[in-house]
Amino acid sequence: MNISLPDTLKAFVDEQVSQRGYGTSSEYVRELIRKELDRQQLHSLLLEGAGSEPTQAVTPAYFDTLRDKVVNASKTRNKA
Repeated sequence: MNISLPDTLKAFVDEQVSQRGYGTSSEYVRELIRKELDRQQLHSLLLEGAGSEPTQAVTPAYFDTLRDKVVNASKTRNKA
């Protein structure tokens, strides 16, 4: 795939490549596409969640339990 850019956009891409440590402009464009895919997936998940039925109220205890699960999962992975 070849993409033509006006000089101003090409200069911007070249600047981003050099400042952000990309090897080529293709790497930079691939990263932009990946970020857009992630953004679209997040958007879909948010819409799905907004359309779902409400569940129980979230309390500080819920976050304590969730935090404990994350810590325990991290400890389990570090032991492996």
